Amino acid sequence: MLSGVRVLDMATLAAAPLAATYLGEFGAEVIKVEQPGVGDPIRSWGNQRDGVGLMWKSVSRNKKSVTLNLRVPEGQKLLRRLAEQADVVIANTRAHTLRRWGLDYEGLAAVNDRLIMLHITGFGLTGPKSERPGFGTLGEAMSGFAHLTGETGGPPTLPPFMLADGVASLNAAYAVVMALYHRDVHGGPGQLIDINLIDPLARLLEQTLLGYDQLGLVPTRAGNRWDISAPRNTYRTSDGHWLAMSGSSPALALRVFRAIGRDDLVTDADFADPQRRLARAVEVDEAVAEWVGEHTLAEAMSVFDAAEVAAAPVYDIADLVGDEQMRHRGVFVPVGDDELGTMTVQAPVPRFSATTGRLDHLGPRLGQHNSEVYRDILDLTDSELDDLRARGVL
Repeated sequence: MLSGVRVLDMATLAAAPLAATYLGEFGAEVIKVEQPGVGDPIRSWGNQRDGVGLMWKSVSRNKKSVTLNLRVPEGQKLLRRLAEQADVVIANTRAHTLRRWGLDYEGLAAVNDRLIMLHITGFGLTGPKSERPGFGTLGEAMSGFAHLTGETGGPPTLPPFMLADGVASLNAAYAVVMALYHRDVHGGPGQLIDINLIDPLARLLEQTLLGYDQLGLVPTRAGNRWDISAPRNTYRTSDGHWLAMSGSSPALALRVFRAIGRDDLVTDADFADPQRRLARAVEVDEAVAEWVGEHTLAEAMSVFDAAEVAAAPVYDIADLVGDEQMRHRGVFVPVGDDELGTMTVQAPVPRFSATTGRLDHLGPRLGQHNSEVYRDILDLTDSELDDLRARGVL
């Protein structure tokens, strides 16, 4: 789908490189530009096996790794030469640093006016906080997510995974595709895409904004409840498992009441009416929790499935990998690797009827594609490459 699109991924860690990963899964040529000797810090981030970073292996699937010291003028010159022949450049270095190196959008557009540049930062490229360093944790805190997450009266809760980075990367990937479409279909110019780690996650907290703007509401933490529907919570089964339930539509809530043998609630307007039911959410939860607590997970799910109730078991990773629906869809796939043998990773997410995502290889060794890229794209000779290596440019 993106065959013929060349992407320079000169970013590090999570959000920006993930956007490049998604493009590479659907045919873009992604060249990962890394600092000589150390590479992207995500190589040493998180779980390791035999000294190999597992996150690196997955996030850098399908990418070609080249080394280039962007802190020296000759490295900056080579990057500009690569950008001349690229469609997209992806960065997350702070703006003032890229300007100093001449590798900001203005500097790169001067050599390639068709270039799409994606620049992901903590706070965005403009504004009073634009030069502050930022990470996903700060995005999760400042977006309002952490304020809403956690038990009533408890502390704000941060997710144990890359939520803000992940949401930003998805926004970034579709923004790049839109910019390419605008350029290639409508004859538009190249352009800069400015994404931070707060705005994309805040965009998902729409209910919070609307309630505040129109009603002056500032919601507080309510555990697994949500003030727009009931029942909506997690419930513990008699055998110590948990299931989650949503009663987001009027019909779903009534199915729950019937399934747990509470037909009296179906005919009680305080519980049958969606808005009036919210005021009785605690009683709804108590009724559901009592019934679920008297049944095993298998028993409860059998009843709820038969009644077409929106309920699901709360999975850990072993449950998720073993689920028959996930297996049917090929959500997790084993991939051969020359360092780790075989590694199971997530498959590309979008499913198209006429085209498929690809997973050619996992993250490469540092600088594995130096010779291939610099010879094929910049026509450098072996002696030139040896000289650049000797001087620490590559």
